[in-house]
Amino acid sequence: MSPTAVNHVLIAGNIFNIFKNYLKGKKCIPITDGALVYLTEENHFIPDMMVVCDPNKIKTDGVHGAPDLVVEILSPSTAWNDKTHKKNVYAKRGVREYWIVSPADKFVEVYRNVNNEFVLHKIYTVYSDWMLNKMSKAERDAVVTHFKCSLYDDLDISLDDIFEGLI
Repeated sequence: MSPTAVNHVLIAGNIFNIFKNYLKGKKCIPITDGALVYLTEENHFIPDMMVVCDPNKIKTDGVHGAPDLVVEILSPSTAWNDKTHKKNVYAKRGVREYWIVSPADKFVEVYRNVNNEFVLHKIYTVYSDWMLNKMSKAERDAVVTHFKCSLYDDLDISLDDIFEGLI
């Protein structure tokens, strides 16, 4: 398994664990890679991670209908599809928030659904030490290292937790 594939799996596990720990005892359910999402007759996807808040959508063969959150982790073979076709279908079918995560560049693009279209809300980036050293103090102070998912006001998500343990 290549380092790219290992990092992909590590990030998916990290994000799943963040939501699993937060959602324990709540109605929403985090689901990791491997479960099919049935959105239309032609469009069935396997997201890297998702959160489903309507338990009636979850069946033994997968999720029938839009999850509330979908996370796709980029790889060279899937990036185009994740950023175009899948993103458009997820938006049109009602996914509330969509994340595109880059293991190579260590960023999370957060899209929010507005009238069945995804609008880029923010890009959260991990800056390397050399990049931080080139910044002014004001620029370093403005770097965002934590963010919130629009589904949960009290869930603090750390970029360090998402990208922890990468090789």
